[in-house]
Amino acid sequence: MAEATENAAPTPPPPAPATSSPPPKSGIPPRYDLDAKWDACLDLSIRRVAYSSLAGAFAGLLLFRSPTTRWASVALGAGVGIGAAYTECSYLFNGAPPKWSPKVWTVPSAYSEGEDK
Repeated sequence: MAEATENAAPTPPPPAPATSSPPPKSGIPPRYDLDAKWDACLDLSIRRVAYSSLAGAFAGLLLFRSPTTRWASVALGAGVGIGAAYTECSYLFNGAPPKWSPKVWTVPSAYSEGEDK
């Protein structure tokens, strides 16, 4: 009996437990995936508007006494959030902002290539 267990083929290891894998991607490059861009833009917009409105409300509570000026500070904060979200979303949809190279000023030389003196 001892000989039979020595010559037996090794048993394979037990299979790994099944893990949930993410669904396969659609194959669309990130540059052209409008669903992902809209999701990112909406998430960014909601966060920026909410956080800046809360900052405006907090500043209004600390700095102003009348309800009108407090609401104005909330509106200003919301406007800043909308503007920041709009700028960031336009970068998402249109690509990165252009990288401007610094202007190089050239000084004309006293002698040009075509002149012989």
